[in-house]
Amino acid sequence: MFERFTNDAREAVVKAQEEARTLRHDRITSGHVLLGVLGPLGGAGGRALRAHDLTPALLRPLVAREVDGLDPDALAAIGIDLEAVRQATEASFGPGALDGGGREARPGHIPFTANAKKALELSLRVAIRHRHRSISDGHIVLALLMLPDSSAGRALRAGGVDPDALKETALREIVSPAA
Repeated sequence: MFERFTNDAREAVVKAQEEARTLRHDRITSGHVLLGVLGPLGGAGGRALRAHDLTPALLRPLVAREVDGLDPDALAAIGIDLEAVRQATEASFGPGALDGGGREARPGHIPFTANAKKALELSLRVAIRHRHRSISDGHIVLALLMLPDSSAGRALRAGGVDPDALKETALREIVSPAA
């Protein structure tokens, strides 16, 4: 499948790994993939995200707040306020105590979570559906939008994104890429 990735899609995957490493996370989540799409090459997906005022500076803290895959909404449903837990922990142990700050950056390969793998697999399906021979970072954005309960989905919601509007923008970008 990766042989079908365009340079911007490959760069997004490499950047996702760098983001996970920078955040000292031990897995690459769909949120890291979302950050990766905002990488330096600026393909269709990156343009679509930036058109909705999404930047690494906005999204990185939202992705970093994922604590070992804990879903703040699911925890709230059972009466646990993750933000209150975070504040209490940081008051006792210092800023970033729940962000893996005590862990060393992981050398070598960092595995992908199931949702991150699913997003990359779905990007192939999106490309095929649109009869594209290659997979761009725009296809990756469309795939991430298909996983609303993932780390990327939560980050997009927290960033105030209208998923339908982002989908329209990404579709426009992949069918008429900038020259």
